[in-house]
Amino acid sequence: MKSELVVNIGPFANRMALLENNKLVELFIHREDQNEIVGNIYKGIVKDNVPGMGASFIDIGLERTALLHFRDAVPDFMDLEEIDDSNLREIKNDIYKMGELLESGQEVMVEVEKAPIAKKGARLTGEISIPGRFMVYMPNKNYIAISRKISSSKERRRLKHIFSNLKEKNVGLIVRTFAEYHTEQEFKKEYRNLKKTWLEIQEQFKNSPNPTCIYNDNDLTTTIIRDLIHKNIDKVIVDSKKVRARIIKRLKTIAPDFIKKIRLYHEDANIFDAYGVEKEISKIFRTRIYLDSGGFIVIQQTEALVSIDVNTGSFVGNKSLEHTVTITNIDAAKEIARQIRLQDLTGMIFIDFIDMYKPGNRLKMLKTFREEMSKDYCPNKIFSSSPLNMVEMTRKRAKTNMLSNFYEPCPSCQSTGRVLSRISILDNIFRWMDRASKYHSTDELEIHIHPWIYEYILEKKPTIKTEYPFTWKFILDGEMGITEYRIFSSKSKRDITDLYRV
Repeated sequence: MKSELVVNIGPFANRMALLENNKLVELFIHREDQNEIVGNIYKGIVKDNVPGMGASFIDIGLERTALLHFRDAVPDFMDLEEIDDSNLREIKNDIYKMGELLESGQEVMVEVEKAPIAKKGARLTGEISIPGRFMVYMPNKNYIAISRKISSSKERRRLKHIFSNLKEKNVGLIVRTFAEYHTEQEFKKEYRNLKKTWLEIQEQFKNSPNPTCIYNDNDLTTTIIRDLIHKNIDKVIVDSKKVRARIIKRLKTIAPDFIKKIRLYHEDANIFDAYGVEKEISKIFRTRIYLDSGGFIVIQQTEALVSIDVNTGSFVGNKSLEHTVTITNIDAAKEIARQIRLQDLTGMIFIDFIDMYKPGNRLKMLKTFREEMSKDYCPNKIFSSSPLNMVEMTRKRAKTNMLSNFYEPCPSCQSTGRVLSRISILDNIFRWMDRASKYHSTDELEIHIHPWIYEYILEKKPTIKTEYPFTWKFILDGEMGITEYRIFSSKSKRDITDLYRV
């Protein structure tokens, strides 16, 4: 399978598109106003302990305080000279005593586990980890864990032996899949670099103001290199000489063999246009997505979960209903896996495949879906069909989803996806007039409305009650919100809308 990473550097956002066999499967967007922070390490300050939630709120310099659950509050990087091991165990077993471990105003080193989502602050952990190509360096731990994806028992024994001799007593290591069949010399070099990074982080913690980020794991160059190395990307095409030079400079010290994969895009056309990415982006958030077979899937996102429905659409097959449904479901399984990665759908996901009566066909569909989702580097878990014949799955939510990079809440519908009908808005206006007629003088009123409402009045000419002690007229106002209206006194030019609004 050919994989390419296409990088577009723009004035407002830097974008990266992962293509597999020339098909867009993942999209990454780095905006100045939406910096990714998952994996970043902060020097934070404890603002408050909330035993009822089993958590502390930590100020790390973001708009909202971040949450550190007590079970994630690792005392490795805290000043605990007055607490011995027995007291520490007692505290950890009783969340109401966590005030003895975390006090208001105390400085702590924390890592961001989940980015802020909607109205929720970031989720933190005290487990500090520094990722590399071959390993994840975890200070103040003392174990070695080897990726389950390394299946060879002989290779696992070799890696266990090398890393046991390599690591120091107070260091934990997670051996990554990419370490398979690489040399001890490469491991030693990376271990020294990660140890150096950890020493620099400690120095930053001692000397930096509070709160502040003391290690950024999400700058553009780091992200590109991480994706290049860990996703086995064949080629990276960048449309910026400066960014390409920065990537090559970093690769010279950590992975010089990957430099040949970094290409500079020279053409006049926008790089996303040339690779067909821009066209695919325009289709990402369509509710209905059509399949090659003629069927379609419908994706609906809510705050709590994602629902996906599969339909045969125009596909009628040529053998039997079971055959038609099976082909549609297998086609849908591939596209759903792609859309989950592309739209970065997370949390609980419920997929309503079309019912199949033969167990073998259901297993074939589920196997296809699992194989496609195995390409996803975001942790996910797929369950077998539920009693309602739905496939349920979870996908780790670590950052804000792709939708927030393109859309913001609608000021007219308040994110409901609906607005009041025009006749309902007119009803509201004339109920206002009914209330005003009991108190208002004979002064003329000017009713400012949006052109959408004004067009309805001209088109439908609805019957309007006119028995009021004042005269009135509609004023077309293009600056009004689509469902708004404002009423002014012609005499005083004063806005009196709120006087008689319920």
